[in-house]
Amino acid sequence: MRGIVKEFPGVRALDDVTMSVRRGAIHAICGENGAGKSTLMKVLSGVYPHGSYGGEIVFDGASVAFKDIKASEQAGIVIIHQELALIPELSVAENIFLGNEIVRGGLIDWNAARQRTLDLLARVGLEVSPDTPIKNLGVGQQQLVEIAKALSKDVKLLILDEPTSALNEDDSENLLQLMLGLKARGITSIMISHKLNEIAAVSDSVTVIRDGRTVETYEVEAGHVDEDRIIRAMVGRSLDHRYPEHEPHIGEVMFEVRDWRVEHPTIPGRLICKDSSFTVRRGEIVGFAGLMGAGRTELARSLFGRTYGTYLSGTMLLHGREVVASSVSSAIAQGLAYVPEDRKTLGLNLLDTIKRTIVSANLAGVVKRGLLDFEKEFEVAEHYRKALRIKSPSVDVGVATLSGGNQQKVVLSKWMYPDPELLILDEPTRGIDVGAKYEIYKLIQDLADQGKAVIVISSELPELLGISDRIYTICEGRITGELLAADADQEQLMRLMTTTSTTAA
Repeated sequence: MRGIVKEFPGVRALDDVTMSVRRGAIHAICGENGAGKSTLMKVLSGVYPHGSYGGEIVFDGASVAFKDIKASEQAGIVIIHQELALIPELSVAENIFLGNEIVRGGLIDWNAARQRTLDLLARVGLEVSPDTPIKNLGVGQQQLVEIAKALSKDVKLLILDEPTSALNEDDSENLLQLMLGLKARGITSIMISHKLNEIAAVSDSVTVIRDGRTVETYEVEAGHVDEDRIIRAMVGRSLDHRYPEHEPHIGEVMFEVRDWRVEHPTIPGRLICKDSSFTVRRGEIVGFAGLMGAGRTELARSLFGRTYGTYLSGTMLLHGREVVASSVSSAIAQGLAYVPEDRKTLGLNLLDTIKRTIVSANLAGVVKRGLLDFEKEFEVAEHYRKALRIKSPSVDVGVATLSGGNQQKVVLSKWMYPDPELLILDEPTRGIDVGAKYEIYKLIQDLADQGKAVIVISSELPELLGISDRIYTICEGRITGELLAADADQEQLMRLMTTTSTTAA
């Protein structure tokens, strides 16, 4: 890609970006959220057609001008987006051959499609029936279906945008091993990732993009990545510490949960929260650690307006008074806020603007004499845009146009505006670069310093150890341990995360 320029109204997203990828290599692209990584790959894959950008793309020795995704796929370039493009109600086979059906005599040959699907699933190491509906598969399995779909199109260059951002450690490792297997078969890959350990594990070379420009490209020597060098190139400054230093000011118990029992929403008798009890103090950041499926998110959502599962028993106390938050509106009214792990589905309305999103959880704050005060709405949104450094030309643009990190800042703004007493943050830095993570860590610490009680759920144990004051572990819906972060390490946490007995420290 030579001298690529891409502009949107009021924004130059790419400015003279140049990069080259060797045949058969795994090439990583790093950069902060909003740096232009995904935009660059959309240019390469024909999502943004030739004529809508400046510069030249050379593929297999020839200059190419793709008018759409179909044209790039015919050339052998396939992109797998961060948000998987599968249809939940259709089967694995139907999804793999959607738009690329095996047709004989004017009819779809489903027997041939199923057999071909079995062959493709074997190549990616996924043992499921071709007739399995996508909605019955986990995220890691769906990611493998996407790769199988790419292989069905005789892919030469596979582009993966944050392929492991929603995967647990085992699924991530499986995917990385699959990428190495594809490399052994001569398939070239471009991987956008914020996870520097994964880049070190599989990449042959790295390109860093900052503010729409190429900063540098260098080869990865024998699996060794200079993480500090990448971070400096990404953020334009040195991050001496991944986690900001913080002196907590912890007060009395502010939020308490006693013997919380919740049943699975569709499986009677199956408990997803088993007599959970815990406390959070004023000014304290409390982490929750657990493996995928342990019940962390289910616990959080059941507390916040009982939005998951069937409440059976248990008590919530805020400032020593019982809180009965049986709906989202009552939870908000009583001082609770929840930033969900799935920001696009549960945290945002992607058809809305930044301005409308930020005020949506506290409309009463922008109402005057029974009507929306548009001037006040703008003032509130603009305040948070500046305070959280949301990268956007104005608060009137759609949240769908923002990068993942900036979307996350909008969701945080939305839940900060009601001024809650307790803020539950579920995977607050998922899919976010190290620079933006640092900013969000500072924000979490600032909330605690304001006297808020903060709960952080994270799959990244170093993150929990880096920002929490105290950590609870969960296994199979039961709280199994409690440790001071200063006294804990990853091994201790993992031991407690994999046991069903309860241990307090």
